[in-house]
Amino acid sequence: MTSVEKKSIVSNRPSIIFLLGPTACGKTDLILNFCENFPAEVISVDSTKVYRHLDIGSAKPNSAMLNRIPHWLINIAEPTEIYSAARFVEDSLRAIETIVAEGKIPVLVGGSMMYFNSLLNGLSKLPAADASIRTELELKITKSGIQSLYAQLQLIDPLSARRLHPNQKQRIIRALEVYKSTGKPISSWWENRKTNALKEKYSIYQFGMMPSERSLLHAKIERRFLSMIACGFVEEVRELHRRGDLNCQLPAVRSVGYRQLWSFVEGEINFDEALNRGIVATRQLAKRQLTWMRGWQELNLLPIDDGKKLFSTKKIADVWLKMLSRTPISHFVGARQNSESIQPLQ
Repeated sequence: MTSVEKKSIVSNRPSIIFLLGPTACGKTDLILNFCENFPAEVISVDSTKVYRHLDIGSAKPNSAMLNRIPHWLINIAEPTEIYSAARFVEDSLRAIETIVAEGKIPVLVGGSMMYFNSLLNGLSKLPAADASIRTELELKITKSGIQSLYAQLQLIDPLSARRLHPNQKQRIIRALEVYKSTGKPISSWWENRKTNALKEKYSIYQFGMMPSERSLLHAKIERRFLSMIACGFVEEVRELHRRGDLNCQLPAVRSVGYRQLWSFVEGEINFDEALNRGIVATRQLAKRQLTWMRGWQELNLLPIDDGKKLFSTKKIADVWLKMLSRTPISHFVGARQNSESIQPLQ
């Protein structure tokens, strides 16, 4: 019995939907299909889409879609700001309450797995930042490179090291900073999370768009990145660079794709190198997202391919709606009871 079937037996609580998936897997198209069948509003779970002026590279929905389907947590911060998981939890909880009060379904959609995890399981009460330790660690990176710090983290806190990519500089620094200031690995702080009442207050139905053949997703990532370039991604980064108030240390500029094109705009690398790095970085992001998803509890998987070809949005949606028809969500409009077998794109 799936988690969807188990929950359909219980609960008169308001329903929430989580739709997780790696970058470029088709979440936006799928949610458009969903909102044509249900009275729903979308809450974006994306650490890049929160920023204004980061449009093309974040694959932000266009203005027509935003006008057609209400979206929350898009364009709510300036790229000079540091938007945190804690702020996301506050903003998303407020959005959920508003949507439910209007008699609609909140659908949280995105690929920022740490945001999903923080909302679902609560936040850790981490100690305050220590500027002196951070400066010391930054100097070590300048002398020996980020790999030396990652190797140190592997020794003192292998659990958190496994969760991080060796190039995630800021998170590696934060993990070592916590250890140096408290004597406790950051993973031990995760065990004492500040919980919220989400699970007690709502019935949460979690779905994940999962590829069976990663090369198909990789090919789509490359096609999408090239399409972004054709749509003006480089000029978008140039405009951000011209502002004069941004730098490569800010989370907005460090976002995948933006970071690589920023290096090109600053003359550090040529365009071909920036293009290649951008595609590789996006594939690495997808790998990290899938790693999160494989360990996710109560995640109902939605296949996006048959190992040879990607499925159409309609076919994925048919399977999803059939799964939802076994939940109280179907009572909103009576989800379609029958679905065709999935067929690959021709």
